[in-house]
Amino acid sequence: MLPTLGIVGSAGAYGRWMRTLVASRLGWAVLGSDPADPESLSADALIDRCDILLFSAPVRRTEGLIRDYAARAGAHARDQLWLDLTSIKLAPVRAMLGSEAEVVGLHPMCAPPKSPSLKGRLLVVCEARLDRRRPWLEALLGALEAECVRMSADEHDRCMAVVQNLVHAGNLAATLAASRLAERGTLQAASLLACRTVGYEADFATAARMLAGNAELYIDILLGNPHAQEAISLLAAELSSIGARIASNDAQGLRAAHFDPARAFLGDALLAHGNHTFERIGYLLADLNDHHALSVHLVEDRPGSLRALLEIFEREGINIESAHSSRTPEGKVHFRFGFARETPVDAVQRAAAAIAESGLGELLAT
Repeated sequence: MLPTLGIVGSAGAYGRWMRTLVASRLGWAVLGSDPADPESLSADALIDRCDILLFSAPVRRTEGLIRDYAARAGAHARDQLWLDLTSIKLAPVRAMLGSEAEVVGLHPMCAPPKSPSLKGRLLVVCEARLDRRRPWLEALLGALEAECVRMSADEHDRCMAVVQNLVHAGNLAATLAASRLAERGTLQAASLLACRTVGYEADFATAARMLAGNAELYIDILLGNPHAQEAISLLAAELSSIGARIASNDAQGLRAAHFDPARAFLGDALLAHGNHTFERIGYLLADLNDHHALSVHLVEDRPGSLRALLEIFEREGINIESAHSSRTPEGKVHFRFGFARETPVDAVQRAAAAIAESGLGELLAT
């Protein structure tokens, strides 16, 4: 018999996304309860009817919410698997261990994607107490299709102090520093992307993603991680030291006290990996910034459809320099084709018309 999954916080972004994925890929029954919705299922009803509970609530509310469920569940939780999707792991995992359920903490290392799975994304898995319910967990992980990284809840939080807290605080501080320079009349915000490097564009995109989102989420991550303050204090100290060496024009000190130890910490293998990733990002950004392109929704998602589409470009003598594909949450396949600069505009227009007439694809805004 298939298990029933109950999502606490089902109206949240990840709750809605997980609900769709589990129902469509696993065929499990999925029930939801949202503390913000008085008309949704009660906590007691969810505990009574579900084999698996998945907590997907704001960081600041998760621990207390779990403790309330643990007090309500009692011995009933003994046959259940409890999971959470919080960006902080130690506190919610400890709270779930206060129940009699089997316990695993999960942290998808991205916002809910616009694709129907986490394929190509990372998922941190913190097994705290797991035995008979392992098949349920493995079935869920298989449906998610993520690259799973397994570690303890404490190790996760220590890593997140760098991976999340330093990045969020650093981008917030850098953006505010730029705004202070703008206030002094020494630069304009619009000029920054106009003379961008690959590194700045990547950093800018990260900062913009954070600032365009829900500030409360990032504030919770900064305030909720017990290791955040130490990491950010060390960052401030390093920035202060670098600033002092710049003020004294100390090139040797910058090299010996900052560049050399930073390189040594990462090591040759990680440096090579990171440098290669940077180059790949550069190529991708160059492709996406090139306006000599067509974006097409491939209507028939079947073997041979792409070949038929490419034959249209071949007939028009169009040389394709880049091709990128993606899937929407509904499963639609989108392609973006980039062309050589010398490609005649009328050839692209004829190809676009032929694609539309053929029914193979629908043209999208590039």
